[in-house]
Amino acid sequence: MPLEDWEPTKQTLHLYCQILGKLRMAHTAPRNHWWHVPLYISTRGLTTGPMHLAGIDFDVELDVVGHAAVARNHLGDATRVDLRDGLAVAEFWTGLHAALDGIGVRPEINPRPFDLPVATPFPQDTEHAAYDAAAVERWWTVLRWSRGVFEEFAGWSNGKSSPVHLFWHSFDLAVTRFSGRRAPTSPGADPVTAEAYSHEVISFGLWPGDHRVPFPAYYSYAAPEPEGLADEPLQPAAAGWHGEAGQHMARLPYEDCRTAASPKEALLAFLQSAYEAGARRAHWDTADLATSWSPLPPHGGPTGPEDAWATAITC
Repeated sequence: MPLEDWEPTKQTLHLYCQILGKLRMAHTAPRNHWWHVPLYISTRGLTTGPMHLAGIDFDVELDVVGHAAVARNHLGDATRVDLRDGLAVAEFWTGLHAALDGIGVRPEINPRPFDLPVATPFPQDTEHAAYDAAAVERWWTVLRWSRGVFEEFAGWSNGKSSPVHLFWHSFDLAVTRFSGRRAPTSPGADPVTAEAYSHEVISFGLWPGDHRVPFPAYYSYAAPEPEGLADEPLQPAAAGWHGEAGQHMARLPYEDCRTAASPKEALLAFLQSAYEAGARRAHWDTADLATSWSPLPPHGGPTGPEDAWATAITC
């Protein structure tokens, strides 16, 4: 999934998803850590999940199988916007609002991109119109596979954990573990950051790549970052720490994971080693946070949890 092979499509798709994400944020009850904001991997693509407006429950799914944005309500009505190369963001905006009107909802959302180099409001953006259907399908395949591994890894802890979700502002798939302790408030932190990092976390995810990191990569970071984090070992050998003092990120390039003898084992090893690094340096009570029915082999090999599942099912 080299970034350069699909970057124009990725930029357009990112803007489509920002529109869907803003719908979700505006019409879903607020949750701690902004968990009412992300999108979720569905059986056919990405979904907002249920939203509510004017007495109607509705959702929107970016259907990667059928290459359409599908709007549905609880009454059984469904409308769609077909996705194709040349469909500019402005046209997608207009088509999606017409589709929502067709199921009885007329949402109002901020029409400007968030936290992107692009500043053109969605209704005026005729520049971003690339849609390579094959590239989108490859990206979704990577997301689906990564989500499955993240879900398994999440089950290795009985502490508070976020859902596995896609943050549309940065376009990364993520899952976060919590120590259970409050984090000190950073001086000058904006309200969004203060709520997101109100407690100690170690977060994990997958970036598709951008101008800062021009390739897809799995990542992990701890917030607040404990002293000496970047001195901790990581697995597999292709993983490493990147960044400046106090801002370190563990990174495993997607290509190194994909080409490993066992991609799943490589990714689980990365996730577990990054967790152990952050938890050890931040003095988390890892024994208390471990599950009793998903015992871990050394550094995240997949056989232990699978054996535990088999034993549980047999019992």
